Amino acid sequence: MGLRRPAATLLALGLAALTPAFAHAQPGVAEERFRGANEAARSGDYPKALSAYAALAASGAESASLYWNWAQSASARGAQGEALWALLRARELDPTDRAVARDVQRVREALNLDPAEIAPEPLAAVGRAARRFRLDLLAASLLLASLLAQVFGRVRPGPRQPGRAAGVLLALGLLAATVPFAASFARPTAAVVRRGAPLFESASPTAEATATLREGEVVPVLEASGDWLRVEDGAGARGWARTADVRRIDAAPSARD
Repeated sequence: MGLRRPAATLLALGLAALTPAFAHAQPGVAEERFRGANEAARSGDYPKALSAYAALAASGAESASLYWNWAQSASARGAQGEALWALLRARELDPTDRAVARDVQRVREALNLDPAEIAPEPLAAVGRAARRFRLDLLAASLLLASLLAQVFGRVRPGPRQPGRAAGVLLALGLLAATVPFAASFARPTAAVVRRGAPLFESASPTAEATATLREGEVVPVLEASGDWLRVEDGAGARGWARTADVRRIDAAPSARD
């Protein structure tokens, strides 16, 4: 099952939304490469489009729109695991985008995965909620307001009512800060982008394959070593997988991926 948003509309919106991200690269060059990738996707040259999107992401020109377009091309090519990974990466960058969230669920269902199979780390969802509601900024604002209330209470003569308000603001600020703090302990995760991706007993292409990972499944990352990730699948099996087969959701892909 592919993603259903009209390609022309999607790519046009994606281009507009991606422009600010080009501050990390050479703006003119990055915009031209993005337009070229979109043209390739519109003409049906999905391998060329995917290669261009990957190069842009590796150069630092990331945005939710870039990954959404990436997911469109991957889905059209039949690479549903890669499409799901791209959507999950888009959701990391913009947790407020409801359309991305809907497409995550659509592709998950197409891959016959349970919701738990793409959410093995509960604290990752806590982190997305913290980013969605900007709890870090809220906490900082409340703590600053508490400090100002304390200062105001000391310099203002009369009853110390501001001191009571400062205590309330301090408590609320600390409460808001605990959410992103707790989310910082989430283990990194990665999505299986290739059907039949093998799980090896060591980080070597000559090692014995001990299991096969499910396409689209999201797995916790236990360790990283060069082009390899040590992961744990839903059945509890642990082993090493190639980064070309299992891509991290919490970080942009590198040029070698």
